[in-house]
Amino acid sequence: MTDDKHTSGSGAPDPEEAPRVTDKRRIDPETGQLREPTPEEAVLAEAEQAAAAAEEEVVLEGLVEAQKLAAERLDDLQRAQAAHYNLEQQYNAYVKRSKAEALASHDRGVAAVAEALIPVLDDIELARQHGDLTGPFASIAEKLEGTLQRFGVERYGAAGEPFDPEVHEALMHAHSADVTEPTVQQVLQPGYRTPDRILRAARVAVVDPEG
Repeated sequence: MTDDKHTSGSGAPDPEEAPRVTDKRRIDPETGQLREPTPEEAVLAEAEQAAAAAEEEVVLEGLVEAQKLAAERLDDLQRAQAAHYNLEQQYNAYVKRSKAEALASHDRGVAAVAEALIPVLDDIELARQHGDLTGPFASIAEKLEGTLQRFGVERYGAAGEPFDPEVHEALMHAHSADVTEPTVQQVLQPGYRTPDRILRAARVAVVDPEG
């Protein structure tokens, strides 16, 4: 039977075919001293160091790039949040402005209608003073005045109250020892107002203290 393994003439294995063992121990087991690396080990160590340095550089470059990308995304997010906040504030301001404009428009409408009805209200008040406000006319007058009150229209002015040029218009003037300040003696025509404005000042006769 033929042996396929190569042998030397003495029958020992060929040295080229024998396994090669590399001792990587840093301490020589025989002398106990630090072994000097072989040229082969030195080259291998340098290659390992170079590979580690290259890997570290790649990791650092990746980290820097990731941090840069994260900063860009954070900036984009902050810009988007600022834009959303500004848009929300603009919308809230628009809603408030729209509500205020709608309320002002409503008040102007009520004031315009009430001012147009003042002559009718004067006739109703005059008829009431003369006792002529009776029957169906009285019912209609009450409904009209009640409707205006629901919309905030108020009739004002009474004898004996202090005279206020902001809300009264003096059509007659006299003096009396019975008063200590300018006082409404008689309401000639009542005034009308809303919570925000005077529609017509009360037209009155006023008396001042004597002296």
